[in-house]
Amino acid sequence: MLTKSRSIEQIIEEQVRKWQLSKTAPKTEVLFRPIVTISREPGSGGNVIGDRLARRLDLDLFHQEVIHAMAKSAKVSARLLETLDERGLSMLDDWMAYLVDARHMWPDQYIKHLMKVIGAIGRHGGAVLIGRGANFILPPERHFSVRVIAPFEMRAANVARNHQVTEKEARSRITKTDSQRRAFIRKYFNTSIADPIHYSMVINTGSASIDGAVEAIVAFLGITAAGKTPERARKRPAAVPSAKS
Repeated sequence: MLTKSRSIEQIIEEQVRKWQLSKTAPKTEVLFRPIVTISREPGSGGNVIGDRLARRLDLDLFHQEVIHAMAKSAKVSARLLETLDERGLSMLDDWMAYLVDARHMWPDQYIKHLMKVIGAIGRHGGAVLIGRGANFILPPERHFSVRVIAPFEMRAANVARNHQVTEKEARSRITKTDSQRRAFIRKYFNTSIADPIHYSMVINTGSASIDGAVEAIVAFLGITAAGKTPERARKRPAAVPSAKS
């Protein structure tokens, strides 16, 4: 699993080696390896849910900071694209072109790299991506998108406790981060980060525990507690159930 404790360079190289090995490994039965994207309000517990979900299902974990660092480098995005075969590259290029047109985007260099990085992760599967608008980049049929929310005062208390600051400072941090995330999604994807139509599941940690949220996602994905693939998922390895269907 990927963690924030290692350097970005280590994370990238380890992941690239893992993907390259998977390309040369003997072909076996394809198991259901979902892609889960998590969008979260600051202080709602979304990061913790992502961590626990990745451990529970033995998925790679990409935090916002890691994805952002990858997207800042043209060299890194190119390195990740090298792990895809010709078909994967072609499908990714086609999807990016469609996305730019459908969302009326004017992508700068950063968002182009971001789309390539998230697109490459999505093509390989088996990962939890936290933040950076991943759910707006990946094809809806290829990922399960979660939005984590909580009452403002609860979020302020969580931030104050976790970051050892006053609740006044915590409220200020939350307001600033909320504003930055809304602006990022509006600027690059011409939509609202808070609109529930963009998510397969919305979880309010004000009424659901962190563990309960993880269990709800696991149950919805149709994966057993041991992380094994049920028979119906084996038959449809690329499909992720959607609450909107």
